[in-house]
Parts: sequence; structure tokens; C-alpha cells
Amino acid sequence: MTETVRAPQGAPCWATLLAPDLGAAQHFYGELLGWRYRPGSQKLGHYVVALADGVPVAGLGEARDSLRVLSSWTPYFASDSVDSAAGRVRERGATVAVGPVGFGAGRVAWAADPAGALFGIWEGGVDPEWRAGSRLNAPSWLELRTHDAFAAALFYGEVFGWDKGDPERYDIRYEHERVVLRIDGHTVAGLSSGAVEDAPDPRVRPHWHLHFAVEDVDASAVRSAELGAEVVSPPADTPAGRLAVVRDPQGALFSLETAGS
Repeated sequence: MTETVRAPQGAPCWATLLAPDLGAAQHFYGELLGWRYRPGSQKLGHYVVALADGVPVAGLGEARDSLRVLSSWTPYFASDSVDSAAGRVRERGATVAVGPVGFGAGRVAWAADPAGALFGIWEGGVDPEWRAGSRLNAPSWLELRTHDAFAAALFYGEVFGWDKGDPERYDIRYEHERVVLRIDGHTVAGLSSGAVEDAPDPRVRPHWHLHFAVEDVDASAVRSAELGAEVVSPPADTPAGRLAVVRDPQGALFSLETAGS
């Protein structure tokens, strides 16, 4: 059994992809990022854990027929008490869709913030080697694309205690036209304004957007297109580094960025 540790309160601690076709998702990300897979929890049905150099970096699951919605990535944030965090979500006018419920050695809930962006809350151990930004071909950080970044920062700060945490550990500031969260000196999340809450296209509504660190953004963007994805924004230099935005063959949006940027 793999030893687990507790992630800092409010830190991103995992990410999962829900896709209509799990096999197709495994093939795409395996070819693009070199992922290999092992079976995940049987409680989740069709679910696998993605490995980068043998280290778990993400989960991939298949949506049931009743849940065949647009494919999307969902981040999870660590909480010392999922029940308390879920209560704070409700108190602030947002929605707890499922849970809190016991799951494995921990507890989990799935929620939507006031603008509709989906996220998970996890209470329990995490793999000690999982940390956004710590590994090539793995999640590097998260970006919330919403209509009001400052309102969102207030919501998440209150739910997860970012605003009350140890100032030596938690750093929240505005830079590069976004609100940025650093924990223990590492940039783990950004919150940007611009998404349209009532947009007819669900892909541009408020959502958490996952970034993956790759060695060569340009080559990875070309490879993603060869694998049937759409390069929504071609590789370009930005204040945060060289980035490309991709929509995978089943519709999930994500970004590729140069490792270490």
C-alpha cells in the first residue's frame, strides 16, 4: 500500500478527467504525454490512474450514459474537514452536488462555485509525490476562468481558508492580470476574469482549466493535432511562459506549458 500524506489545507491535490470514451482518452493522453495506466478504485467503475514515470498524476473516468456530458477536467482541493468546507460552500450560495461521502480512506464532495465552475473537495491522504508543478508531463497548475476573478478569489479563500492561512505559507496576489495563489512558494492556481456565465457554448463558461508541463510546447501542440485534438490557441509567449491551449478529441480543454515556466 502506498504511503500517503496530508496536503496543505486548500491546496490542489488531484485532478480527474470525465470522458464519454475512456479508451479514447487513455490513447490520446498516453500518446501525447507518455502516460501509462493502472486500474483505479473499483467503486468508480470505469476509472484508471495515469502514471508519469511511474508516479500517479491524474485520474481518468468514463461517464455513464446518464452523465454523457462534455468531457472536462476537474480539480480537487485538500481540506482538513470536507464537511466543514461543504458547509461553507452552501453558506456562500454555491452548490454541493454530491456528498460529503466516505470514499476509500477519506471523504469527498463535488461542488460548483457561484459562477458554476465544478471542483472537488478531498479530506484524506494524497500521494506524497503529487504536487502541481513538480513533474514533467503532469499537471503544473490550475487556472479558474470565470466572470469575476476577485469574487471567485473571495469565495475560494473563505471556503478553503486561503485568506486565513499562515502568511508564510499562503500568498495571494494580483499579477499578470489574474489573481495568483502560491503555497509554500509554488504557484498552484490562478483566477482570471473573462468567462461568460450564460454563454451558449459550455466550453467558454466558468471552469477550472488544467495546465500540463511539457518539454516542448510547439512539438506537443503539433502532436495533439495529429492525435485529433484542436489547437484552440497556438503556442505563444506569455508572461507566464510559452503556452498553447488545446481541446482534446472529446472536448476537454487544457493548456500545454513549458516545464519550469
